[in-house]
Amino acid sequence: MTLHASRYAFAALCLLAVTATTIPAQAQQAAAPPPVTVSLPLKKQVTDWLDYTGQFSAVESVDLRAQVSGYLTEIHFTDGQMVRKGDLLFVIDPRPFEIALASARANVAQAEASVELAKRQLARGAELRQKDYLAASDYDSRVQQVKAAEAGLDIARAAVRNAELNLDYTHITSPVTGRIGTHQVSVGNLVSSGGAGTLLSTVVSLDPIYFSFDVSEGDFLTFQRAVASGQVASPRDGKLSVQLRLSDEKAWAHQGILNFLNNQVDRSSGTIRARATVPNPDLFITPGQFGRVRMPGSGAYDALVIPEASVLTDQSDKLVMTVAPDGTVVPKVVKPGPVADGLMVVRSGLSPDDKVVINGLLRARPGQKVTAQDGVIAAPANP
Repeated sequence: MTLHASRYAFAALCLLAVTATTIPAQAQQAAAPPPVTVSLPLKKQVTDWLDYTGQFSAVESVDLRAQVSGYLTEIHFTDGQMVRKGDLLFVIDPRPFEIALASARANVAQAEASVELAKRQLARGAELRQKDYLAASDYDSRVQQVKAAEAGLDIARAAVRNAELNLDYTHITSPVTGRIGTHQVSVGNLVSSGGAGTLLSTVVSLDPIYFSFDVSEGDFLTFQRAVASGQVASPRDGKLSVQLRLSDEKAWAHQGILNFLNNQVDRSSGTIRARATVPNPDLFITPGQFGRVRMPGSGAYDALVIPEASVLTDQSDKLVMTVAPDGTVVPKVVKPGPVADGLMVVRSGLSPDDKVVINGLLRARPGQKVTAQDGVIAAPANP
């Protein structure tokens, strides 16, 4: 045998040896059950929340309208600024109303003089009547003159109050503390009190603020039963706390008090209107914004929770894959509840000792063997 032939023979023997040792190992790996991650259901105290979309609105919203006619002479605010109750906002030319007030006060003086004269004539008539120098009809006439003069004085005094009121209306102040909108009329324009009056601007309060939303009839019944059983406080007492978040927020960062439920269910929509009062000390929330609110539909209770991704759907059933002690995959039909902090509540169908597949569901086929690896169910950081 030549040197080259001996080298080829040695290489072939080495290849056969490697093949003989490699094929059984690969066959053994192929035969091993696929790995999955399992965990016992997490025991957690949860509350069933009823979640809705709603809209913020101002507790007080006031349209500022002209109550007297005249030319607008002054504007004492910047559009969109915060104003306090009693702050001067608009001035309508007061001069015509000052003249009217002076005239009304002069009429009062004139009426007072008439009353004084009538009373003196009545006193003289009474003396003459006692001596029978004055006819009874003339005396009665003087009595009526006093009453007419006093009535005239009351009319004149009422005219003064009306003139003072109209003069006050020329200086328009803020009726509430809040944010004012844009001015609708510029200085120099004629405003009118006719009809509803010329709209000058609008003021809305910001702290606190309302949040209104609609509750479905089914959820309303659930909520009523929770209130009746004492699990949840009644909104009529003003002590039921709710949680809110804005459209760009993940956490329920705001708290409010549910203090109003309407007195009837809307027939057309099958919902009932609810309203919460929310503190807004930093004035961050603006009326008209949308948000989410959740209110408790039950008291706190202990429940089994699992990741929502571990629940499979088979037609109308919800399934959870579990692993038996011998490594066999066993599907279980469960009744799911609400999602609490990113984890789904399991109402029934699962025991605390079941090992639930939480990772590797694609490799967990019913009746097949798997290699169970222990894992941990934890609530996500940002549910």
